[in-house]
Amino acid sequence: MAESNPLISLKSSDSGLQVLLHPLVLLNISDHITRHIARQQKGPIVGALLGQQKGRIISLEHVFECNVVTNPNGDVTLHEAWFEDRLQQFRDVHKEPPLDLVGWFTLAPPTGPTTAQLPIHQHILQKYNETAVLLLFDASGVNNSASHTTGKLPLAIYESTYEEDNAGDGDKTMLVDGQQPSLALRFRELPYSIETGEAEMISVDFVARGGGNATAIQAKDAASAPKPTAGAKKKTTAGDKGKDAQQRAAEEVSPLTKEDEDLIANLNTRLTAVKTLESRLHLIKAYLSNISQQADSKTQSTPDSPSPQISHSLLRNIHSLISHLSLLTPQQSDTFSTESLAQTNDVALVALLGQLGHSVQDMRELGKKFSVVDTARQYAESKKATSAMPRMDDEMYLRQMAGGGTRGGMSVWD
Repeated sequence: MAESNPLISLKSSDSGLQVLLHPLVLLNISDHITRHIARQQKGPIVGALLGQQKGRIISLEHVFECNVVTNPNGDVTLHEAWFEDRLQQFRDVHKEPPLDLVGWFTLAPPTGPTTAQLPIHQHILQKYNETAVLLLFDASGVNNSASHTTGKLPLAIYESTYEEDNAGDGDKTMLVDGQQPSLALRFRELPYSIETGEAEMISVDFVARGGGNATAIQAKDAASAPKPTAGAKKKTTAGDKGKDAQQRAAEEVSPLTKEDEDLIANLNTRLTAVKTLESRLHLIKAYLSNISQQADSKTQSTPDSPSPQISHSLLRNIHSLISHLSLLTPQQSDTFSTESLAQTNDVALVALLGQLGHSVQDMRELGKKFSVVDTARQYAESKKATSAMPRMDDEMYLRQMAGGGTRGGMSVWD
């Protein structure tokens, strides 16, 4: 295959590059191809690959579609202004960890890259990344039975290098002294491996099961729909067919908006992740409980009984996993303890101040009630003392108030 394509180098790769391919890249590429074919769009399928390069290891983590333009000479290149803006947006979003342009992808036949793809690759090499890789996806290999049996993905990843043009030994002797031989761009295939994380594995499993798409909904409806019996067959007319079509069209209209569907899909993904985490925790708990029971049974058994098999490496991994959890054992435990104690003291002080405020309020209420009772008591005592005094006539009382009395046996008033 390499001999039939002049763009593929006859030498194997000696750069030592290793490519780590994430499943998210494959999902986005397949989605791009599906939408491009379903919409019957014209032009080639081109996309940028974002990732990280640490030494000789290149990780392909994200991908986005690219707009292309056709030059007057017929070459297909990137839309420069659009591509730079889009690339800067992805750099601004993916800062931790920082992602950069590490290559690009397109469709190609099984024989490898073609000359129509050289302008885009040379443009990326000269302006963005001189070690950019090329991912070629073979759409015809999806339906190939050999790929299903071998499990090989219908794609290949190439690195580019400049080699002397194959002109033959006779042409090399015609070079003038000091003249350098012409160099041509060649591609060498790189080995790759699939790299994924726990969250990405859950997402891929959710997509593979058909969750949240039309396939799962149709399958559910088909399973729940009652099966017609042999005696229930009825001849349908044109009017019945029209009514059935209208009913199906009305049922296909979903009452949920796109935002609601995205929210439900996101919540289902989170629920699946939580369930997976819970199952792993239950598995670790069951394993540790089994080991504890085996240890207890060993102490109670006879010395001749066989000892239980304990995997110390697995126990070390569990201990390392638990000790590295920031919620259980923070990195700055002393500072965390000091802050926790300070917060506890603050809460206790606020509680004591609240109790003191309630006590002062109760004392004020008690003082008010005592004042009311004492005033009533004094009023009752004064009323009782007034009622105990002897009763005087009104005339005598007025005389005493006027300071009179009797003069010569006669009253002042006489």
